Amino acid sequence: MRAHLSAGLSAVLVVLLAVLVPVGALSAWVDLEIDNTDRYVEAVAPLASDPDVQSTVTDLITDGAMKQIDAGPLQDTVRDFLRQAVLSFTTTDAFQDAWNAANRTAHEAVTAALDGNTGEAVTIDLAPVTEQVKRNLEENGVPFADRIPVQHTDITLISADRADQLRQTFRLLRTGGIRPAVATLVVAALAVAVAWLRGGGPGRRRSWPAALSATAVTGLGFALGALVLRGVLAYARDRVLSEVPDSETAGAAAVYDALTGSLRTTVWTVFGVGLAVALCAVLVRLRVARGRPGPGTG
Repeated sequence: MRAHLSAGLSAVLVVLLAVLVPVGALSAWVDLEIDNTDRYVEAVAPLASDPDVQSTVTDLITDGAMKQIDAGPLQDTVRDFLRQAVLSFTTTDAFQDAWNAANRTAHEAVTAALDGNTGEAVTIDLAPVTEQVKRNLEENGVPFADRIPVQHTDITLISADRADQLRQTFRLLRTGGIRPAVATLVVAALAVAVAWLRGGGPGRRRSWPAALSATAVTGLGFALGALVLRGVLAYARDRVLSEVPDSETAGAAAVYDALTGSLRTTVWTVFGVGLAVALCAVLVRLRVARGRPGPGTG
């Protein structure tokens, strides 16, 4: 009976940790990265040199400019020339500065959209980038550069319909902050402590084997929770990108991957540490069991 109870409690602990680990990681991510302007910008800054982002920005700016240009039979030639000029600009330090400025300005809009009203997509406004591109091309005498409209040109990160589905979850995660992550660690520590006390506590031979068994189960729970988080990230990525316009999918995917990079690092860190803790606890538990006197002693 006691063995069945112990197995049941272990199963409950594993399931509980498999839920708490992803919830804690996501809540901490929203609190420490998504809601923090400096960390948000730091996460997306490297994307200025990402080919997919450069191509998406180039296409959006070029398409906007060509709506204002009528070059007759030379329309395609002008488009290609202008596109190459814009694409060349995206490899400069000036573009990096403009990209950072755009994302710093966009951060408030992004968090407001996720916490805002229905019907609002989550986007990055490229107007600051477009303005810098136009100024640079004009200074270099590029034909038709003055026709580039400086207006709200967006990269869609999350469609309006998908954002509506995610807003409630986002609000709950924002409310949680780092508390779920702390709660996860507290639950793990309490599980080991309770197992140690159930084994008799200080001076009893069964206390440490019980604590080691609980530690092994806790480690497995953390590892499973990490895999659940990995699955959630992959599922969310597919769902989010499925409703982004095809012309912006590559850029949106790059931004999504940049923003969730710390979460993917968390996945493999927690998974590795969890397995290592579980394995070490099992090995020590076996060693203790081999060295324990037979029944009737102690």
